[in-house]
Amino acid sequence: MNVSLLSIRSLFRPFRSLSGRSFLSFLLVGLLASLALASCGGIGSKPEVKLNLVSFSVTKAAHDQIIPKFVEKWRKEHNQKVIFQRSYGGSLAQADDVIAGKQEADVVHLALPLDVMRISQAGLINRGWEDRVPRRGVVSHSVAAIVTRAGNPKKIQSWADLAREDVTVLSADPKTSGIAIWQLLALWGSVTQTGGEPQQAWDFVRRIYQKIPTLARDAREASNAFFQEGKGDVLVTYENEVILAARNQPDTNYLVPPVNISIDNPVAVVDRNVDKHGTREVAEAFVNFLYSEPAQQELAKLGYRSVNPFVAKDEGLQFPPIETLFNAQDLGGWTLIEKEFLANNGIFEQIKNQSAS
Repeated sequence: MNVSLLSIRSLFRPFRSLSGRSFLSFLLVGLLASLALASCGGIGSKPEVKLNLVSFSVTKAAHDQIIPKFVEKWRKEHNQKVIFQRSYGGSLAQADDVIAGKQEADVVHLALPLDVMRISQAGLINRGWEDRVPRRGVVSHSVAAIVTRAGNPKKIQSWADLAREDVTVLSADPKTSGIAIWQLLALWGSVTQTGGEPQQAWDFVRRIYQKIPTLARDAREASNAFFQEGKGDVLVTYENEVILAARNQPDTNYLVPPVNISIDNPVAVVDRNVDKHGTREVAEAFVNFLYSEPAQQELAKLGYRSVNPFVAKDEGLQFPPIETLFNAQDLGGWTLIEKEFLANNGIFEQIKNQSAS
């Protein structure tokens, strides 16, 4: 709605003779009315709104099912079309692009809380982001699975078997991939969380990485190398990813170790970008929708261990039991993990360099 400055002045012309207090009262009423008129040009008045979602590679299948449900719900409630611009890739690399401004994400759904923490530390997400949504921001959940060749010819039964000389493991790079960090922590924790010492964990992890021919960029690239190119004896990936693969390839062999790590995938609104784009309302609504029963049902169908346990149960999906489930906090928390494991000259780089020598 266009209102000229001249017409605004004419609105106040009859009140010039009023006392100061009365005039201020009318002025306040006028300002409030102007704000109400301005709101008519907000997000709700536009026929469509664009939302930029940046996520890690293996969530695409879930989003393909969830996003149309949200788009339809929003259209019915707001008479507005939501157009999603989506990007998928290695979680760490995706977070780096958001921080650098290469991708102006409105919402991020990433592989590990550390990535959202880094975006927050860069000033793009307000502090306390995990307290503004359910489950401290964790919207999807999985554990690690070990995939073997058909018939499990190497007779892999546990994490310990991955260190054998005759077993080659495929892996993504912890410098660019979320699953690679979870794998590193799962391997380390399989020792330390069952009574082993850090030095024993170091030796165990080194024996595995010294046999890895090339580190892939992300989980999808590693999966393609294993399934499509036939490389390696073993692939460590998300349980949900291998469940999805097994539906397309029924002869897929995998096991879920009973000692395992809780893989917690967070979601967050990128505050600086939604305020810049004027998309906060729809972005927050989408994040909340991801926790809803329809969205969690789709995640469960695709093999995620839903953050709502009743949803997974309703879908009839039977997950292998986990006897010892540890999480990042059990390994010292993300601040320590970043410093001790992932920083330059941290545990991973030292193991990698020693393995290459």
